[in-house]
Amino acid sequence: MSYDHMLLPSGVAATPAEADAYFATQEGQDEATGVAAMAAELNDRNAELPESDSFLSAPVGGVPYGTALHIASPYDAIGFVRNLVFELATPRGYAVYDPQLTWLIDPAGHIPVTVTHGGAGEFPYLTETLAGFWVRELAEPNPYLIVEREAEVYIQTYRSSAENFTLEYRDGGPDRHFTAEVTGAATVAELIWDWTRRDGTRLDRVPWKQLEW
Repeated sequence: MSYDHMLLPSGVAATPAEADAYFATQEGQDEATGVAAMAAELNDRNAELPESDSFLSAPVGGVPYGTALHIASPYDAIGFVRNLVFELATPRGYAVYDPQLTWLIDPAGHIPVTVTHGGAGEFPYLTETLAGFWVRELAEPNPYLIVEREAEVYIQTYRSSAENFTLEYRDGGPDRHFTAEVTGAATVAELIWDWTRRDGTRLDRVPWKQLEW
């Protein structure tokens, strides 16, 4: 059984249903040049490894699928493949669709940061749309999200109930680590996005307390 990632051009779909509809329109279309280039890179990198370390379940590309690309990988290679997919797709203006999670991750308007999602691992950027979606959908057993700009500079949240969140930010050492209780997923997502784009207007109004160690 394989884990799938699907690539499609940024902006052609706004929801998973629209992504599925777009993929249907690409069946039988000549493979786009950009897709062929990404597929070749993936196949070449996979071919450099011993067969036991293969990160592809089968060679990718080379089929009439227009501007879409299907990538299947073993489950134990999910993290590696995801990182590689974003490395190749984002500079080319391609979104990543994860049909297992039903997540459409589009780079439009993105800011490069390291995002750690408690339930799904790491991602290389954040957008306003993703901030809203990810915070809203946080759930047990790991209902947290971390957005890191550099070592010791990050903002993070933990969902303690349907409406209650702990929000923290750290701006260097432990003496610059602050915490607050915030109500509402939408508010938390807005504050995380503000921090990501370096807008302190609303963040400065939060009743922060220095975290005591």
